[in-house]
Amino acid sequence: MRIPNLGETELLVPLHDGMFEKPMWDTFLKRLKLATGCEIATLLVHAPDSVSTIQLSAGAQVPSPQLRALFKDRFGAREPLQSRSMREGRVYSLAELLENADEGQRDFAREVLEPAGLTHMRSVRLRDPSGLDAWLVLFAREPIASSVSAMLTALVPHLRVALRVLARLEQERARASMNAGAFSHIDFGWIAVDRRCQVVDMDEQAERFLSRTGALKQGPYGRLTPSSPKIDRELTALVKDFAEKPDARPRGVNLSQDPWIDILVSPVRVASLSAGGKAVAVVYFRGDQSSSADRCQQLIDVFKLTQAEARFAWSLAQGISIADAAEKHGLTMESARVYSKKIYAKTGAKGQVDFMRRVLTSVVALTVH
Repeated sequence: MRIPNLGETELLVPLHDGMFEKPMWDTFLKRLKLATGCEIATLLVHAPDSVSTIQLSAGAQVPSPQLRALFKDRFGAREPLQSRSMREGRVYSLAELLENADEGQRDFAREVLEPAGLTHMRSVRLRDPSGLDAWLVLFAREPIASSVSAMLTALVPHLRVALRVLARLEQERARASMNAGAFSHIDFGWIAVDRRCQVVDMDEQAERFLSRTGALKQGPYGRLTPSSPKIDRELTALVKDFAEKPDARPRGVNLSQDPWIDILVSPVRVASLSAGGKAVAVVYFRGDQSSSADRCQQLIDVFKLTQAEARFAWSLAQGISIADAAEKHGLTMESARVYSKKIYAKTGAKGQVDFMRRVLTSVVALTVH
């Protein structure tokens, strides 16, 4: 197996690392431009079904804004250099691309490239199975050496890997965005903490949750701190226990009843979530942005309950027994049973458990932002 020399490594490392730069592949394109002696190094990336192409460039500011406008106006709906008919992985010169070009494509070379002095070019096309297309293009005013074509050919396998990783990252980013959208409606998220209850990592939903709730805060030195001293002591003890016993069972804790906020504290089960081995526990939360009054109004709207019935129904939906709900609302047991029967009749529930299921699977369980 041949080991890449230092010169190749200078290109390969920023090529594989380039998708994490801003702008992407900036270092790779700058080094490729220097290594080839060309005026411009450009990477074009086109996603399937996208109407636009991402262009990343290093070198002279060409095409200029005027030439970009000309390209968009005259050739935006075409393939000015037969870009999609290029064989994947093969390096093309400008002359080869124009050899079988139609008049419009020749106009592109004459009206866009020649005025900029870009009469020499090397281009290679890559395509990922996901449908992502990419073109690596070099422009020069002087003839381009054959060694440059050989260099591009040698880079092709590495470009394919980089494109595949980019495609997968974009897929996962899209999935994460959809998951975040779904979880945002139920206010579900997670916070990873170390053995001292200091926050190690969290998802976006948790960041929003901490910014608006008073029941749980990120206090001094990044410590996750419940507003209740009793719950704070309980959480601290749980986290210390999980640091010593990673196989311990998760524990649930209620932070607030109005609005209703629960947390589930669990030992770290996923290695990649441990943030370099610092996290020992994950605090999963299920929070509610709406007050009891808001939820009661939603029950009235959805199930056509009266105000009194809705208040009693929300207590039942939280798992409170009929006897405890009666005491909470100042009702006799007889009145409480009458209320519960009316609620079950209006909601079609067969009992409290079925009523809780109907509420928690209805739009009442959703949080609207």
